Order: sequence, then structure tokens, then C-alpha cells
Amino acid sequence: MASQKEILSDGRFSRVARDPRFWEMPEKDRKIKIDKRFRAMFHDKKFKLKCTVDKRGRPVNYTSVENLRKFYALSESDSELSEDDSEVRAEKKKKKAKPKEEAGS
Repeated sequence: MASQKEILSDGRFSRVARDPRFWEMPEKDRKIKIDKRFRAMFHDKKFKLKCTVDKRGRPVNYTSVENLRKFYALSESDSELSEDDSEVRAEKKKKKAKPKEEAGS
């Protein structure tokens, strides 16, 4: 087999190096960004399947959650918002709990 440099130096294939259709996809664009509505699929039991064999019958030892993490990622802005939302929800629960206690006194 000819080396990669020899192939690219050949006039017939030289445009392959410059053609964006043949470029490797950037790391940041490989995973699909998921917003906070779908973050439960990473830790919910309904989405977790334990696989013992792959589609060709070979033994494997992985779960579907690992496969989801390979293809999907939480969007950065939503992950920050989700942390803020959880803090705001905790504060609201505390505020709601106080009036009930005061009303009972």
C-alpha cells in the first residue's frame, strides 16, 4: 500500500486534503447537545439497559447509559442553569415551609 503522503501528492487525490467533506468532525461538534429537559436519561433507570451480547452475538459488558454518554452531552449553558434552578427550587421550598409553620403557631 502506498503511504498517505504519496496518495495526497498524487494530482488525482490532492483535493481530498482540502475538501471539507473529508475532514474529521471537530471534538466539540461530535456530541449532540441535550438541554435540561432530557438530562434524566443519563441517570434514570428506565433508560438503563444491561447488555450481555452485542447485535452480532459477541459477549459485551456495558450499559446503554455509557452509549448515551458517548453520543450526547448536556449543553453547558443548560447545565449551569440546572444547578441554579436546583438552588432556586430549594430556596422556594424553604420559603413555602416557613409560612406553614408560622400559621400553625
